[in-house]
Amino acid sequence: MHCPVCGHDCVTDARALLTELPGRFAPCPDCTGLVYDKQSPPPDIDAAEPCPSCGKRFIDEVFADIYRVMVGEGDLSGAEPLAAAGTPLIHPGHSLQRAPYLPSRSLVLLSRSVGDRAAARLVAEVPEVRGVVRTGAGTPGISDTDAAPMTYTLLAGCDVRADVFSTRRGPVVVYKQQSALHVEFPRGRNEKILALEREIGRCRPRTFVDACSGAGTLGIAAARAGVPHVICNDAWYAAACWTACNLQVNRESLGIEEVTIHRSYDDLRSRPVAQDPLLVATAAGREEVHVYQGDLRLLPAVLPPEIDLSALDLFEKADTGKVGRITRAWQARVGGVIFIP
Repeated sequence: MHCPVCGHDCVTDARALLTELPGRFAPCPDCTGLVYDKQSPPPDIDAAEPCPSCGKRFIDEVFADIYRVMVGEGDLSGAEPLAAAGTPLIHPGHSLQRAPYLPSRSLVLLSRSVGDRAAARLVAEVPEVRGVVRTGAGTPGISDTDAAPMTYTLLAGCDVRADVFSTRRGPVVVYKQQSALHVEFPRGRNEKILALEREIGRCRPRTFVDACSGAGTLGIAAARAGVPHVICNDAWYAAACWTACNLQVNRESLGIEEVTIHRSYDDLRSRPVAQDPLLVATAAGREEVHVYQGDLRLLPAVLPPEIDLSALDLFEKADTGKVGRITRAWQARVGGVIFIP
C-alpha cells in the first residue's frame, strides 16, 4: 500500500505482515549478539556486522552503532549511557519474550538528542534504522480538546510503523506515523481492548462509537468482535487518517469488501484539528464502518439515532470535572452505554 509519508510501499496488509511475524525478530542458528549495559556507554569495540546468514543484528549492537554516530556528530559526548541515544520502536511492534534481532528497516528511533546530520547518517549507514524522530516535551496529538496539538519532528527516513494487538477473535494490525501519534506499544495485555470486549459481551451492541479513536485500535477490535456498525472519530488529522488506513490493512479479517477514502492525507493535514465532523472513510461488508474527523462534542449531529455503546477515551482523564461534563452531555444527546477505557 502507498505510504502517505514517504511514498513507498511500506504499509502492508495484515495477513502479509502477520505471516512473517513469528520469525521476524528471532535469531537464526548463526546469529550471535552481545548484551550491553544500557546504563553505561557502549564498549569501545568495532561495530558488529549483520549476520551473514540472515542479515539480522542484536538490538544492543544496533543501538551501539546509533550511539557512535550520535557521538561522531556531537549529539552525545560519549560519557552518557547507551540508553541516552533514545527509544527504539521496532516494526512491527508486538509482545516479545526476549530482546529482538533486527532485520533491515525495522526500527524507528525516538530521541531528544539527535540532530539533523546524525539522523541522515543513521538512515543511510545503519541498515536497521527505518526513520529518526526528534522528540520534545509532551505527547504527539491533541492532549486536550481545547489545546493546541503537539507533534514531534521526523528528521530522516519514514516513521510509519505497525503494532500488533491481540483480541479474542485474533490479532489486529494498527499502523501509525510515530511523530504524529502517541506510542501504544503492545505488552501482551491491552487493558483498553479487554475493557471493550467486556462491554461488548455485556450489552451485545449493534452500533459502537469510539469518539476519540486514535489510530483506530478499539474501533477495529469492535469490528473484529462482530459489532455490525462501528463509528470512529478523532479531531486530530493523523488519527483519522490512520484509522482509515488501518481499515484497509485489516480488511480481510474484518470481512470488509470495500474501503472508500473520502479525504486524502494531505487534505486532512491542511486542517489538522477539525471541529464540525468530516467524513474521512467508509467501509462496507460484513461490518459497516464510518470514520470521521471532528470534535467529539459535535459528533452527535452525524450519528444514527440509536447508539448502543460508546467509548470516550479522553486524554483529560485526570480532570474528573471535565470528563463528567463531557460524559453527561454525551449521555443526554446520544444515550446508550458509555465507558471510559
